[in-house]
Order: sequence, then C-alpha cells, then structure tokens
Amino acid sequence: MTEYTDYFGPEGLRTRGTVVVVPGRGESRAAYARLGRRLAADAYRVRVVDAPAIDPDDPAGSLHRTDALLAEAAEGAAPGEDGVVRPLVLLGADSGAVAVAALVGGDGAPSAVRPDAVVLAGIPARTATAVGGWEDELDVRTACPAHRGTLTEDAGTRRGALDEAIPASLLTAAYDGEPGVPALLLVGDHDPLADREALARTAKTLGRARLSVVRDAHHDVLNDLQHRSVAAEIVTFLETLRNGLVPVVAVDSSAW
Repeated sequence: MTEYTDYFGPEGLRTRGTVVVVPGRGESRAAYARLGRRLAADAYRVRVVDAPAIDPDDPAGSLHRTDALLAEAAEGAAPGEDGVVRPLVLLGADSGAVAVAALVGGDGAPSAVRPDAVVLAGIPARTATAVGGWEDELDVRTACPAHRGTLTEDAGTRRGALDEAIPASLLTAAYDGEPGVPALLLVGDHDPLADREALARTAKTLGRARLSVVRDAHHDVLNDLQHRSVAAEIVTFLETLRNGLVPVVAVDSSAW
C-alpha cells in the first residue's frame, strides 16, 4: 500500500506550488480527501502522508522519523525533472501540526525538509483535555455531517486517539519555536482542546505569522462546517507566498 495520497491540479494548468498534508491523532489520509481535492483544484500539487507516530517515551526519535518521512514525501512529490514545485508548504493538523512546528522551529538538528511556509491547524493546548466516548469525540472534532460520516465509516480512523497525550517537549517546541518561514495558524473558536490565548501569544512572537480564528469551528478546523472558507484562507495564504507576503486583494471597507 502506498504511503501517500496524491491530488493533482487540472490538466493543462501550471502547478503553483506543493502542499504536504500531515494528519493528526487518529486520522487517516482519507480524512483529507476533500481538502486535497479543493487545493488541487487551484492548481496546487497536494500529497497527504500518514499521521506521525509519536512515541511518548521517545519524542526526539519520533520527530526524527517524521522528518525523514516528510523529506521523502516532499522530494517524491516532484511532478517533473525540475524537482518539487515551490513554494513547498507543510500543512499539519493536531499532532501533525505540532510535529511540523517542532521540526521547522525546534532547537534540535536542522530538519531535512526545508519548506517555504507552514500551515498549523488545531494545535492542542499544553494541558490535555479528556474527550470521552466516540460521540463525544465527534462533537469535539466537528459539526460537519459529511466529515462525521467520513470519520465514522473510515476503518483507518483510530477512535479515542484524542485522549493520547502529546509529549510536552514537542508542544513546547511548537509554541515557543521560531520556524523562520511564514506561518498560518488556524484554530476554531469552539475548539475545546485549543488554548487560543497561547496561540495568539505565539503568533505575535513569530516574525511572519498570521492567526486565523474560524467562527464556530471545532478541533478539526480543516474539516468542519466552514471547510470551504478555511480552504479559501489557505489558498489566500499560499498566493501571498508568491507575492512577497503581500495580499493580492486589499479590503478598504466593509458593509458589515
């Protein structure tokens, strides 16, 4: 079985960049089919990898193995002889976001994968929150009926995974590190696992960071009811990378 799931842009269009998606606790690659198709429709090459296997007794080793996986995935995502199409963006959710942030911004050895930017969605708080049974976990994750159905019907979903603790050292690296590249942080304002105040402080300390709080969204902010708007926010961020971080559209006034 392949280690990746790939999504390609429309035939005939030039690829605008490469996005490697890193799922979070309990999620399989199938959870990101909708997002992958939507980003690919805007001519981005999207590759979804497996969620990182984080060993609480060996966080450094877990991070090293994830680094090797992402470096291989990014290199293999090259559509032609010229190599990977940049900007190369690592997009992580939950523990995937923690791993990406710790790899790119941590104090350890330099990461083998060198992204041009990162998107970090649903970074959990440093203090763990008990989730409960499956119906409770679904309520924590999302209010989207389609995504709830995907999670429930997908044999690759590990139920109860949100109760698994993420090593404190990785969370510290995610909150306190400096990735050195532009970062988009996404969080739902109905996410019971998030610490929005801590995320806001982190965003303010980073050199080039944008914190986007999604109204009424839950922990699976990439796959909640607002998934279209979130995908649009990601595409907007991707497009600014091609424009010196200057927004293509400037809003001077609003009717509401």
